[in-house]
Amino acid sequence: MTKLLLILIIVSFSVYSKTKLGIDIIIENNFEKIKNKNVALLTNHSGRTGDGKANINYFLNRKNFVLKKVLVPEHGYYSSIPAGEHVENEKIDGVDLISLYGKERRPSKEILNGIDLVVIDIQDIGVRSYTYISTVYNVLDACSEYNIEVIILDRPNPLGGYIVDGNSVDEGKENFVSLIPISYIHGLTIGEICLYINGESLLPKGRKCKLEVIKMENWQRWMNWDDTGLNWFPTSPHIPTVEAIKGNTALGVIGELGFISIGIGTTLPFQYLGSPKFNKELFKSKLIKLFPDVVIDNDYINIDGIELIDSRFFPYYGMYSNKYCEGYLIKYSGKNDMKPYSAGIKLLIALKEMMPKEFENYHNSSKSVQMFKKVTGTDEIWNYLINKQYNKIFDKIENERYNFILKRNKYLLY
Repeated sequence: MTKLLLILIIVSFSVYSKTKLGIDIIIENNFEKIKNKNVALLTNHSGRTGDGKANINYFLNRKNFVLKKVLVPEHGYYSSIPAGEHVENEKIDGVDLISLYGKERRPSKEILNGIDLVVIDIQDIGVRSYTYISTVYNVLDACSEYNIEVIILDRPNPLGGYIVDGNSVDEGKENFVSLIPISYIHGLTIGEICLYINGESLLPKGRKCKLEVIKMENWQRWMNWDDTGLNWFPTSPHIPTVEAIKGNTALGVIGELGFISIGIGTTLPFQYLGSPKFNKELFKSKLIKLFPDVVIDNDYINIDGIELIDSRFFPYYGMYSNKYCEGYLIKYSGKNDMKPYSAGIKLLIALKEMMPKEFENYHNSSKSVQMFKKVTGTDEIWNYLINKQYNKIFDKIENERYNFILKRNKYLLY
């Protein structure tokens, strides 16, 4: 009995130990993998060790390799520049910070001149439309063309590795917020995404990138961020917390249409849904009529693992700034079988049924609709929505989700 108890304690300890990141592994090994190389590092403020120290401090002034350049994505090195705004080149501790969200989004031959190796160490959020994975794609593309090796220091998917939901990207509809044909919620780590890109020949002209992934230790697919023992560092102005990521999975595509607040401008971005004259009773009646499996209990709604709680909120800037909004606080159950993207589509359908005039005012040429199509990676979801072909939306989501899960299996590292 004592021996069995000891085994259980050891197993429990190994499962719940803090996750050791790829950056931690390479530091432990004294950067042996990049010895005698001229290095470019793709990172930002989120690239930190397990104990919260900036990775760049470990790359500077090394004797066994040289950090030549730091490449930075949207939002800049400090993750503070608002979405869509150009990021300028600058310096940090004497090293050039080269923006890949300004004049150039793909590293040019000039930028990579003299570079032997690119190291990627950046925290993704597990949502396809988040542009860090598009920047990673462009770096892999450039490195494959210029014959430069890539090492990826792996990091957790903060949503875990089991939740997969959403349609893929239609052929010919690739864009910077839907560049890689994977489900909207993909359940992959950044290292697995790179393996998927390479293995599925997604780079132009079928090129392959010479890459290696430095795996994590003590991370398993069932874990979300709270299970890793790691601190979260904001990856962009409106993703200050993991709760904002969770809300983004359901509300992100709704927010692109710009007719209802999703909490941007409040202290809880992506965690509210509503407007000053939001009719909660009408909204609930539309939801239950359209989707009988939705659970509604007084001030509480549960839809595919997304929980909506009656609330009132006050945006300080952005849509409905300085006005009280009626609506819901969004919570996320965290269960590994939930479908947050599908839940968001159901919310959108109920909103359309509740406010048909708002949708009638949209035209296919409008910026909002075009951005919605870009983020969803298809024209079809918008067209089905407008024509009330709701079942076709979910058929598309489920078919493409199923096909993606089959494809991704061979690239899973954990």
